Amino acid sequence: MKKVVVASVLTSFLLSTGCASIVSDSSYPVAISSSPSDAQFVVEDLNGNEIHAGRTPATVTLSAGESYFQKAKYRVKFHKDGYEDKAVLLESKLDGWYFGNILLGGVIGMLIVDPVTGAMWKLPEGQATVLEQKYASAPNNGDLTIVSIDQLSDIERDSLVRIN
Repeated sequence: MKKVVVASVLTSFLLSTGCASIVSDSSYPVAISSSPSDAQFVVEDLNGNEIHAGRTPATVTLSAGESYFQKAKYRVKFHKDGYEDKAVLLESKLDGWYFGNILLGGVIGMLIVDPVTGAMWKLPEGQATVLEQKYASAPNNGDLTIVSIDQLSDIERDSLVRIN
């Protein structure tokens, strides 16, 4: 009798949960960093809703799933005075444990539990970006500053005039 109860509890547990829900998470800590550090950043969903704001380096916890069978996508915007603003896309990937439902979680885990909880998705562990200087600033004392064309933005390059 004891074996039947244990077997039925185990079976109902396996049928009512998803494999990824058991082994993985539905939200993940994501490290946000920049070079140079101490840049302001804003994490937004693709609708423009602010999820988190702070200064680099930082760690934020983000949901891996957006909605039923929808992976989460975020835009991380970086700003630092003297540097070009930059935005990068942060996107969930399918979690390998989701396919464990074929063996353990069954149809309920694969079609209901993991998609609803978002555990079928996984976010990358870290997001880093390199900020580029906007322009080389000339000192106020009248000295000449020489800069590489690589340090100029596209707009500044377009406004250059060739001297023969």
